[in-house]
Amino acid sequence: MNIIIAGGGTGGHLFPGIAIAKELEKRVSGLKVFFVGTAEGIESKIIPREGFDIRFIRSEGLVGRGLYGTVRSALKIPLSLKDSHRILKEINPALVLGVGGYSSGPLVFCASWMGIPTIIHEQNTVPGLANKILGRFVDTVAVTYHESMEFFAPEKTHLTGNPVRSEILQGSRERGYRTFSLNKDIFTIFVFGGSSGARKINHAVGESLTYLTEFKDKIQFLHQTGEKDFQFMKDFYHSQGFKGTVLPFTHEMPEAYAVSDLIISRAGATTLAELTACGKAVILVPYPFAAGHHQESNAKKLWDIGAAQVILDKDLNGKTLSELIKYLLNDPDAIGEMERTSKSLGSSDALTKVVDLIMVKIKKNV
Repeated sequence: MNIIIAGGGTGGHLFPGIAIAKELEKRVSGLKVFFVGTAEGIESKIIPREGFDIRFIRSEGLVGRGLYGTVRSALKIPLSLKDSHRILKEINPALVLGVGGYSSGPLVFCASWMGIPTIIHEQNTVPGLANKILGRFVDTVAVTYHESMEFFAPEKTHLTGNPVRSEILQGSRERGYRTFSLNKDIFTIFVFGGSSGARKINHAVGESLTYLTEFKDKIQFLHQTGEKDFQFMKDFYHSQGFKGTVLPFTHEMPEAYAVSDLIISRAGATTLAELTACGKAVILVPYPFAAGHHQESNAKKLWDIGAAQVILDKDLNGKTLSELIKYLLNDPDAIGEMERTSKSLGSSDALTKVVDLIMVKIKKNV
């Protein structure tokens, strides 16, 4: 039996799909999971490393690309549908799951048109354009937040939460110190802007160091910069005399979460699912150009209940960031309260719920 998981472009879309794929292979003997993405997306590198087959379609996003980019992307839609049809005929899946991203829309739509059982998983509070459209055609919709349910037909919509890779919860603090060459006696701040980094966060953290000199011997950084800013940020930390480890990308996220005392990150849905599952204190800087401003909605939800601190991207600079870091360093109780509230939100059974929905569809169509 074959199943296709379609989506990617960012780790936020991809990693829930990987978690689902691994759980499905545990449950169903002889099952083979294929991924479908784009050759330019992060999935082209991550999926082979995870041991799954991946196929590619020619597809680009339509939202927020300017007139030229939108026209170019629209012209690729027939090509993406042609690629999708070819892949579906070749693999003949028992079910197609869409997890978001450029490749999810064409593949899931084509599968639905061909009569193949389909499910989509919506990770954000406000669904993107693709999932709003797909929701009319697919058999089942799984959503992360209760607020998302109003966008889909109630009879086929299920509140599941956002699946988190099981290994995320198995990180070791001691192993993290060794993996990243960190000092176990120093407060650790983990910075990352997503799988490709975030220049605005990188530069604000760099600027903040000039305001944090009094804490130079009390804090260290673990910083995932993305490829473009890696050398610049590595040199900057060294010039300012701060301890830590700077990486363009890390696959050891369980250890990165485990070793961190405070995290600075964007507010993508999958990032928040992992942070709350691990119960981490975090300063969120939502990406302002996310479709439907979903990152700001995600961040506000956590801020309102005390599970995170938030700095809007337009307000982010070295001074505002350093002031918030100082406040938290000087008030350990505030960090402890964030951790407890965050942990209370973590959904440990989201993966089980999504896979259960898939199993029901498979059994109905065997």
